[in-house]
Amino acid sequence: MITGIEVGPTHTDAAVLTDDAVPWATAKVPSVPGDPVASVRDALAALPQHPRTQVAVGLRGPAQALVERRGLAKVGVLRIGGPAAQAVRPLFGWPADLSDAVCAGTAIVEGGGGFDAAEWTPLDTGAVAAFAAALAGRADAIAIAGVFSPVDGAQERQAADIIRRELGDAMHISLSGELGPLGLLERENTTVLDAALHRVTADLADGLQAAIGGAATVLVTRGDGTLMGLGHLRRHPGLGLGGGLAGTLRGAATLTGLADAVVADVGEHRVRVAALTAGFPQQALDAEITGVPVGFWMPDVIRVPRGGPRAHHELAEAVDRMQPAAGRLPLVVVGGGATEVPATLPGVAEVRHPDHGAVAGAIGAASSPVGGQAERVVRLDPRTGLQAVLDDVREEARASAVRAGADPRRVQVSEVTQTPLPYLPSVTLRLHARASGPAHPL
Repeated sequence: MITGIEVGPTHTDAAVLTDDAVPWATAKVPSVPGDPVASVRDALAALPQHPRTQVAVGLRGPAQALVERRGLAKVGVLRIGGPAAQAVRPLFGWPADLSDAVCAGTAIVEGGGGFDAAEWTPLDTGAVAAFAAALAGRADAIAIAGVFSPVDGAQERQAADIIRRELGDAMHISLSGELGPLGLLERENTTVLDAALHRVTADLADGLQAAIGGAATVLVTRGDGTLMGLGHLRRHPGLGLGGGLAGTLRGAATLTGLADAVVADVGEHRVRVAALTAGFPQQALDAEITGVPVGFWMPDVIRVPRGGPRAHHELAEAVDRMQPAAGRLPLVVVGGGATEVPATLPGVAEVRHPDHGAVAGAIGAASSPVGGQAERVVRLDPRTGLQAVLDDVREEARASAVRAGADPRRVQVSEVTQTPLPYLPSVTLRLHARASGPAHPL
């Protein structure tokens, strides 16, 4: 049996699923304000006694820490790119209070390049060392973002080695090439927020392990609709952002058997409308977190208020906007307030209220696989065979899922998507692969 828990702002939901993803027991308890670990402990206590082999938890604590500017690490931001990367400074456009809470200092150093070795500028190692030395005693973490790092992350890793020699191996370092897309600013923002959350998520990981115990595999939800182990959460703290809603979407898929649908998660004060595509959350193309554009893989969502004379009309409009194509997908209504949504809505072809929908987030956490992704930008030429590159990206995705905690014997790799990048020279593609599988047993 697998246990899933979702810690919400007002209630914490729990569910135990059998091997064939059928709910065996569910519970709903009040959340402990400001203490997600205590909320998890209370939810587990509300379930019938059962052997715990795996517990998966959906947390909103990291996102709340960003919203409240609470518990965030001070981050030194290093950009590798030289003059070409100086048009817009790091953290440009951030809310002032968030920048003040996070930033320990920024620097732009020479380096970066393109697809071929001849296009690269050597990394200014002296400037990197000086930057690190200046942050001694001031920074809790470092974020490194290099131009073209999704093509080749070697200079980011080189800079990280220099910083560790200056500041010690215990310094948390987030690398943009492991986190974000090609665009420098969104990828840099992603990396800074990832680093800023490392203390919050480390405390959560310690608390969850203590509350659940060492006899069970402990996992947390991530924004792409999969799970990761606590060790992976420590290395990549930002990957849990959006995990709560992603788990709810996965729960809607589990409860209905639908791979494609629009989902309305009805909470105490608002309704979040999102979409399922092939059983996983539809990705937000222009994701933002507290006003900062980011490249995290997170669900695309429309928020509408709950209640009021126009609530159902606004919900129907949001469902219409979330439809991915002309065909009308069914609407699945879940969440604690799902019963307030009627069985028919104007312009909505079908409305479903699945059993156990009130705890869909917990069911999604329990039924989601451990996952990993890989993204690479490649320029094809006579020396570069597409099939070999596709095989490499598939293997990177598989390895990413294993690092996140998947059983290496049971990982399945999805087909790689190929997106042409016409604004870059020659034939340039963005390749993306997803892999997933059951958690590695203890």
